[in-house]
Amino acid sequence: MGENTVAKSHHQVNFYSQEVSIDLHQQGGSKCYDDDGRIKRTGTLWTASAHIITAVIGSGVLSLAWAIAQLGWIAGPAVMFLFSFVIYYTSALLSDCYRSGDPVTGKRNYTYMDAVRANLGGAKVKICGFIQYLNLFGVAIGYTIAASISMMAIKRSNCFHQKGDGNPCHTSSNPYMIIFGVSQIIFSQIPDFDQIWWLSIVAAVMSFTYSSIGLALGIAQVAETGSFKGSLTGISIGTVTQTQKIWRSFQAFGDIAFAYSYSIILIEIQDTIKSPPSEAKTMKKATLLSVTVTTAFYMLCGCMGYAAFGDQAPGNLLTGFGFYNPYWLLDIANAAIVIHLVGAYQVYCQPLFAFIEKWAAERWPKSEFITKEIMIPLPVTSPFKLNLFHLVWRSAFVVVTTLISMLLPFFNDVVGILGALGFWPLTVYFPVEMYIAQKRIPKWSTRWVCLQILSLACLIISIAAAAGSIAGVVLDLKAYKPFKTTY
Repeated sequence: MGENTVAKSHHQVNFYSQEVSIDLHQQGGSKCYDDDGRIKRTGTLWTASAHIITAVIGSGVLSLAWAIAQLGWIAGPAVMFLFSFVIYYTSALLSDCYRSGDPVTGKRNYTYMDAVRANLGGAKVKICGFIQYLNLFGVAIGYTIAASISMMAIKRSNCFHQKGDGNPCHTSSNPYMIIFGVSQIIFSQIPDFDQIWWLSIVAAVMSFTYSSIGLALGIAQVAETGSFKGSLTGISIGTVTQTQKIWRSFQAFGDIAFAYSYSIILIEIQDTIKSPPSEAKTMKKATLLSVTVTTAFYMLCGCMGYAAFGDQAPGNLLTGFGFYNPYWLLDIANAAIVIHLVGAYQVYCQPLFAFIEKWAAERWPKSEFITKEIMIPLPVTSPFKLNLFHLVWRSAFVVVTTLISMLLPFFNDVVGILGALGFWPLTVYFPVEMYIAQKRIPKWSTRWVCLQILSLACLIISIAAAAGSIAGVVLDLKAYKPFKTTY
């Protein structure tokens, strides 16, 4: 999934009185407020495109060279184009679900869950919520693994520089996961951490920094050797067994799906767009532009990485040590990954934190442990509000995700599982079902059948990707000793 922090600052909103909203809706809005009573939105095609691009391009780009290495020069780019088309098409369907009823004046849905509730309702809302929160839990694990691997890579890169490339420079990822976990326990106690205005800017700069360095190093490697490595069919039988070839090819689907996913925040990005023209019309143009730019960038990163290393393309382009020099540039890239993921972890976990805390407050409204805030005076700024339930629950969540990461520190496999988990339900199934309900498409009509075929085909791809990634975890566990293995 695209995993940046852009467009996340709309989870918390201020509601105006019903009378004002109705009055403004009847008047079609005012000079200062939109038809729903909120301050006028100012987003454009360009701001929406920028949000999408910076939200999509993230740590998923680092596994694309490995994914193309499994599929080869023909199937690799073809699969990437296929995913880009599906993402664009289903995003266009989803953008039509921003408003319920009339596409121009209908009731706005501010989040993905609001759109599901308005168009589908019932049990599907709970199912969607469960999948979303499970996906966020998985993302927290994936980010812990990725950040620790990058911290470990900085240490190993400096070791190689001092002792030579032939030195193994073995080290364990566990201390780095613990460091990352401790930092997240601290950051998770900061109120509205995901609302900090400069967080999106930092995330965008960091993601483009390490992505661009990965691309530049791939181009430099090809220029140095003067040849393109790789084959038409990908990694050859012999390097891996035939069974491994099949599983790894399926896993590559999950890696590519993870790199593209951003549907979960599409509605929130659309909620920043001004009208007229209708938000859906602008969003479809922004989606086309951003998916085109992202695909071109992904093609360059994935293909140049594969051209540089062929069958030996590492699972993580910047930590697999296909590159050793310039070591300082690798350090910058990996430091950018860590900085990006420290903030991204909190942004993705805040909705899950808020959901549990809201549920607990409603379930036990008289419990001081859950509701009481302790004021801690600070010398420079206003007093810090400490909630004991927040402290215990959020700390326990970080500890659990850190322990799971230490038990399963397999970046590539986890990325594949996350891609498979989020791709079909969140990117395809719910947008298709909401669109059918929104447009009242008759059952068994040609359009309905085509949409269901698309959904079924993507379900099969997701199942295959999940199976391949789980097989990868099982294979890795055969050689892995929990808490002991070094790299």
